[in-house]
Amino acid sequence: MRENERVSQSEHVSPASAVAALEGWTSVYSGKVRDLYIETSLTADAAPSLATAARVLVVASDRVSAFDHVLEPGIPGKGELLTTLSLWWFDRLTGVPNHLVADHEQVGNAVRELIPASVAGRAMLCRTLDMYPIECVVRGYLTGSGWKEYLETQSVCGISLPAGLQNGDRLPEPIYTPAWKAPMGQHDENISFERTVELVGPTIAAELRDLSLALFRAAGTIAEKAGVILADTKFEFGADRHSGVTVLADEVLTSDSSRYWDAAAWRTGTTPETRMASFDKQIVRNWLSANWDGAGMPPELPAEIVEQTAARYRELLERLTGA
Repeated sequence: MRENERVSQSEHVSPASAVAALEGWTSVYSGKVRDLYIETSLTADAAPSLATAARVLVVASDRVSAFDHVLEPGIPGKGELLTTLSLWWFDRLTGVPNHLVADHEQVGNAVRELIPASVAGRAMLCRTLDMYPIECVVRGYLTGSGWKEYLETQSVCGISLPAGLQNGDRLPEPIYTPAWKAPMGQHDENISFERTVELVGPTIAAELRDLSLALFRAAGTIAEKAGVILADTKFEFGADRHSGVTVLADEVLTSDSSRYWDAAAWRTGTTPETRMASFDKQIVRNWLSANWDGAGMPPELPAEIVEQTAARYRELLERLTGA
């Protein structure tokens, strides 16, 4: 987690009413969809800060965001579904250390749970890190903003691609298209690899790129066995404050941070998103694009869109985990 108490530097802070009070924990940040807490005992003699805390409680809410807005209503069960998926992926991506720490401890002959019961299932206890200001995006398929850019320049984030590709096509090789994490309230900005070198130095820049591509390929292979395509995703990393080792952090490969498609739908030759065959919040984006001009506050999501989104989130978890 970041010293400046941001989960994603482009996220807007949610209303205080959206943050649950947790006994023994102090809220230090509320983003569009997640809330951060540190242990209250650590704040007795100083202002609560992630900079001095050794661990942080990351709570995933049921809030849903799109186009930089938190929407109403939320998606029932979303926080637990995404946390479960993150934990499942962390268990399988063993090639890089992650930020998770034990969420229970032995007290005498008893085991004490460290995560409050009210948020159990949708919270992770994590070590604090010095986060790198880079969103490590990897794209394996041409779609979304990448497709729009390709139509204009035959490239994505400055990376030249072959001519003749169609929306939804698999790229010859996954490409690394990092973004700079802008200050709070501003939009993240796509940047070149050379710019990441300027931000974090050549060694870390190369490590972030190589780790991201390796993790994407490993996750993509796992997903394909379940009949699911991992089209693109973003990873975030930080440095361990004691060893300096690069650590995988935040959510990983969830429906909020990734684009997942039904492999059978993709093979028909049409973009899965247009066939409502994506396992993410594309359903929400599509509905908003058709029913909102982007001015003022977005409209309330209809019940059927909420239900469809929740169902797709659940189906992805069931397909991947077999549970």
